[in-house]
Amino acid sequence: MSGHSKWATTKHKKAVVDAKRGKLFARLIKNIEVAARTGGGDPAGNPTLFDAIQKARKSSVPVDNIDRAVKRGSGAEAGGADWQTIMYEGYGPNGVALLIECLTDNRNRAATEVRTALTRNGGTLADAGSVSYMFSRKGVVIVPKAELTEDDVLLAVLDAGAEEVNDLGEAFEVVCEPTDLVAVRTALQDAGIEYESAESSFVPSVQVPLDADGATKIFKLIDALEDCDDVQNVYANFDVSDEVMAAVG
Repeated sequence: MSGHSKWATTKHKKAVVDAKRGKLFARLIKNIEVAARTGGGDPAGNPTLFDAIQKARKSSVPVDNIDRAVKRGSGAEAGGADWQTIMYEGYGPNGVALLIECLTDNRNRAATEVRTALTRNGGTLADAGSVSYMFSRKGVVIVPKAELTEDDVLLAVLDAGAEEVNDLGEAFEVVCEPTDLVAVRTALQDAGIEYESAESSFVPSVQVPLDADGATKIFKLIDALEDCDDVQNVYANFDVSDEVMAAVG
């Protein structure tokens, strides 16, 4: 089991805390605005918007907030910000590679926040291209286990283009090419299988194993980065064992 993937599912548990701080809601609303601006305000014809709305709903974002974000993004209502996507590359403790995805309306502020979070927590910014080659863009669907087996999920998604199904403990992770994401999500729906989220992600090709000390440092760094208002996602290539995960909590 990938420690990095397990950490990703741990984030779902953190969602309640993040929501109380308003961080999670703000990120989800940004995603909706950008998706609506890029592909239009109709979820039926805009799969990215559909998935962004689904994720927001499952995270208990109020319907009114979702509707207003769609309207702002599509231009039906004034007030939408000019969000730009910026990807920063860096290294954390123990040589862990980091991709830091920002959605911001102020590039200088985003760069300053990211650089500060890195330097205060044992990380450094890296040149463009020095880290990104270690990651591949993939479609990732998280499916809560409930009564499902791995075979149930595999049978549902295999013909839709899924490359692998990983057992993350409390959920399954379905990985596919980004172009197959809609087909995989639809196959799950057709099979009557609930999914928690479906989105494009960056998956590392090589992972760095960490002990408890290294894991504690990288988790602290990721938390600091995710506390930045402009940071949407942090992707890293660390791997920790179940034992280390339990030790660091």
